[in-house]
Amino acid sequence: MSSYTLFLLLHLLMAFVFVGAVFFEVLILEGARRHVSPRVMTAIEIGIGRRATRVMPWVILTLYGSGIAMAWNYRAALAHPLDSTFGLLLTIKISLALSVLGHFLTAMVLRHRGRLVATVFHRIHVSLFFHMVGIVLLAKLMFHLSL
Repeated sequence: MSSYTLFLLLHLLMAFVFVGAVFFEVLILEGARRHVSPRVMTAIEIGIGRRATRVMPWVILTLYGSGIAMAWNYRAALAHPLDSTFGLLLTIKISLALSVLGHFLTAMVLRHRGRLVATVFHRIHVSLFFHMVGIVLLAKLMFHLSL
């Protein structure tokens, strides 16, 4: 197995975990909110937040580390992104991924400072969800539109 294949598999698995967690929080957990008392919902959110705080930094580190390692193979396309559809789509995908990282870091800082209130948490997760939909679509399209 080549190192690129290893990085690709790690990247896909970590993307699955990260996108799945955001999908769950935005589409499943928010929908359950109206069926659960606020006290129970707060306890659930605290439990999920504690677990996510332990797991997600490692997921993010592996996701971005493997992404950087894979991007090295496409450095020529990234050096001139307007020269090919692939290079342009990969550049947009990386830009969205950097924005996702910014969202994640913002949430971690706000949580650490005790300022991650429910409305901000929800807005961040909805924004992350749409960013990730874009990233997933670009990940597929960049290989199909550049043929």
